[in-house]
Amino acid sequence: MAFQTSVSLANCEYTYSLHPNVKKFTLRDNTFAESKVGNYELSRLLESVPNSGNGFLLKIIVNKDLNGFKINITDKSGLRLVNIFKSEDHHIIQQKFYFLMDSLVERNIFEKTPQ
Repeated sequence: MAFQTSVSLANCEYTYSLHPNVKKFTLRDNTFAESKVGNYELSRLLESVPNSGNGFLLKIIVNKDLNGFKINITDKSGLRLVNIFKSEDHHIIQQKFYFLMDSLVERNIFEKTPQ
Protein backbone atom coordinates (compact mmCIF):
# COMPACT_ATOMS: atom_id res chain seq x y z
CA MET A 1 0.00 0.00 0.00
CA ALA A 2 1.43 3.37 -1.04
CA PHE A 3 1.70 6.38 1.25
CA GLN A 4 -1.35 8.63 1.09
CA THR A 5 -2.12 12.18 2.19
CA SER A 6 -5.41 11.09 3.76
CA VAL A 7 -6.71 7.70 4.85
CA SER A 8 -10.26 6.54 5.44
CA LEU A 9 -10.56 3.00 6.71
CA ALA A 10 -13.58 1.00 5.56
CA ASN A 11 -16.67 1.72 7.71
CA CYS A 12 -14.71 4.16 9.92
CA GLU A 13 -16.49 7.35 10.99
CA TYR A 14 -13.55 9.63 10.15
CA THR A 15 -10.96 10.36 7.49
CA TYR A 16 -7.49 11.08 8.83
CA SER A 17 -4.85 13.28 7.22
CA LEU A 18 -1.44 14.49 8.34
CA HIS A 19 -1.44 17.80 10.17
CA PRO A 20 0.40 20.41 8.08
CA ASN A 21 2.62 21.31 11.06
CA VAL A 22 3.66 17.77 12.04
CA LYS A 23 7.32 17.57 13.11
CA LYS A 24 9.72 14.65 13.40
CA PHE A 25 10.39 15.31 17.09
CA THR A 26 6.62 15.27 17.75
CA LEU A 27 6.42 11.80 16.20
CA ARG A 28 9.34 10.57 18.32
CA ASP A 29 7.82 12.11 21.45
CA ASN A 30 4.63 10.13 20.78
CA THR A 31 6.41 6.74 20.58
CA PHE A 32 6.84 6.58 16.81
CA ALA A 33 10.08 4.69 16.13
CA GLU A 34 12.32 5.59 13.21
CA SER A 35 12.86 2.67 10.83
CA LYS A 36 16.05 1.85 8.94
CA VAL A 37 14.80 3.70 5.85
CA GLY A 38 13.80 6.79 7.85
CA ASN A 39 10.03 6.28 8.12
CA TYR A 40 8.26 6.65 11.46
CA GLU A 41 6.26 3.68 12.74
CA LEU A 42 3.79 3.24 15.58
CA SER A 43 2.49 -0.25 16.43
CA ARG A 44 -0.20 -0.95 19.02
CA LEU A 45 -2.12 -4.09 19.89
CA LEU A 46 -5.83 -3.23 20.17
CA GLU A 47 -7.21 -5.64 22.77
CA SER A 48 -10.71 -5.92 24.20
CA VAL A 49 -9.23 -7.41 27.40
CA PRO A 50 -6.10 -5.51 28.52
CA ASN A 51 -2.85 -7.52 28.60
CA SER A 52 -4.54 -10.58 27.12
CA GLY A 53 -2.34 -10.64 24.03
CA ASN A 54 -5.45 -11.26 21.90
CA GLY A 55 -6.41 -8.45 19.59
CA PHE A 56 -5.65 -6.69 16.35
CA LEU A 57 -2.41 -4.97 15.41
CA LEU A 58 -2.65 -1.28 14.51
CA LYS A 59 0.30 -0.02 12.51
CA ILE A 60 0.74 3.61 11.47
CA ILE A 61 3.67 4.50 9.21
CA VAL A 62 4.56 8.11 8.32
CA ASN A 63 7.09 8.56 5.52
CA LYS A 64 10.38 10.33 6.19
CA ASP A 65 9.31 13.45 4.23
CA LEU A 66 6.21 13.81 6.46
CA ASN A 67 3.90 14.15 3.46
CA GLY A 68 2.24 10.70 3.41
CA PHE A 69 1.22 7.88 5.75
CA LYS A 70 -0.47 4.49 6.00
CA ILE A 71 -2.80 2.99 8.59
CA ASN A 72 -3.25 -0.78 8.71
CA ILE A 73 -5.23 -2.92 11.14
CA THR A 74 -4.30 -6.58 10.85
CA ASP A 75 -4.62 -9.81 12.76
CA LYS A 76 -2.02 -10.34 15.48
CA SER A 77 0.44 -11.91 13.03
CA GLY A 78 0.30 -8.78 10.85
CA LEU A 79 -0.45 -10.75 7.68
CA ARG A 80 -4.19 -10.36 7.13
CA LEU A 81 -6.05 -7.01 7.04
CA VAL A 82 -9.05 -6.80 9.38
CA ASN A 83 -12.04 -4.44 9.34
CA ILE A 84 -12.79 -3.73 13.01
CA PHE A 85 -15.62 -1.35 12.05
CA LYS A 86 -17.66 -3.94 10.16
CA SER A 87 -19.23 -5.55 13.22
CA GLU A 88 -20.50 -4.16 16.50
CA ASP A 89 -18.78 -7.16 18.18
CA HIS A 90 -15.55 -5.11 18.11
CA HIS A 91 -17.07 -2.07 19.84
CA ILE A 92 -14.38 -1.95 22.56
CA ILE A 93 -11.58 -2.23 20.01
CA GLN A 94 -13.19 0.54 17.92
CA GLN A 95 -13.29 2.81 20.97
CA LYS A 96 -9.61 2.10 21.70
CA PHE A 97 -8.74 2.95 18.08
CA TYR A 98 -10.67 6.25 18.25
CA PHE A 99 -9.07 7.08 21.62
CA LEU A 100 -5.55 6.54 20.25
CA MET A 101 -6.26 8.52 17.08
CA ASP A 102 -7.87 11.35 19.07
CA SER A 103 -4.74 11.62 21.19
CA LEU A 104 -2.65 11.91 17.99
CA VAL A 105 -5.06 14.56 16.67
CA GLU A 106 -4.70 16.55 19.91
CA ARG A 107 -0.91 16.49 19.49
CA ASN A 108 -1.11 17.90 15.94
CA ILE A 109 0.06 14.74 14.21
CA PHE A 110 -3.22 14.08 12.40
CA GLU A 111 -6.39 15.93 11.49
CA LYS A 112 -9.74 14.18 11.33
CA THR A 113 -12.84 14.96 9.32
CA PRO A 114 -16.17 13.14 9.53
CA GLN A 115 -17.07 10.95 6.56
